[in-house]
Amino acid sequence: MDLFIYLFVALFSVLNPIGTVPIFVGLTQDDSKQERSRISLWTSINVFLILIISFFIGKYVLSFFGISIDSLRIAGGLIIVSSGFSLLSGKFNKKRGINKKIETDAQKRNDIALTPLAIPMLAGPGSISLLIAFYQEHHETNELIIASIAILAIAVAIFIILRSAHYLAQILGASGIVAISRIVGFIVVAIGIQYIVSALINIIKSNLM
Repeated sequence: MDLFIYLFVALFSVLNPIGTVPIFVGLTQDDSKQERSRISLWTSINVFLILIISFFIGKYVLSFFGISIDSLRIAGGLIIVSSGFSLLSGKFNKKRGINKKIETDAQKRNDIALTPLAIPMLAGPGSISLLIAFYQEHHETNELIIASIAILAIAVAIFIILRSAHYLAQILGASGIVAISRIVGFIVVAIGIQYIVSALINIIKSNLM
């Protein structure tokens, strides 16, 4: 249960579906309620597939390119910290690559569930590197099952949040969403720093031993 909670909270903080609410509202403001539900569902499915594939196959990608797990932790930690600071400074949307041109183009397209919603707004490099690093430390059968359930739970949470995005935007308002994003941003920074510190400790230990 502790493993499930840890991975769920870590993924939720890095993916930050709450921070995606204003963008989702903007991209789907002219869509019907049924269409919003469809986009929410497919966004969550796409995120689940991206994360589960990254979790189980990422290890072999690292081996192919000769990348050590500690290098991945440092790179992923830097990305996660950068995302956290972007949340704290209110520049998260820009960091995710959703500028005005992309937003306008997305609104003209029939389906935005894969991009820009699933990629890069939700399932980005930070969450992918987090999962690959997690797999290196937890690869027992029961741990893999728990991790898969946590990833599924995240996908369900994303669906619920996006499905309720227009209601959340009305209830929380812009200031409420910003406040939540700031809190999540602080947690994201802490997670990223922890990854970097863990990698540095491992590197120092391996060189001293």
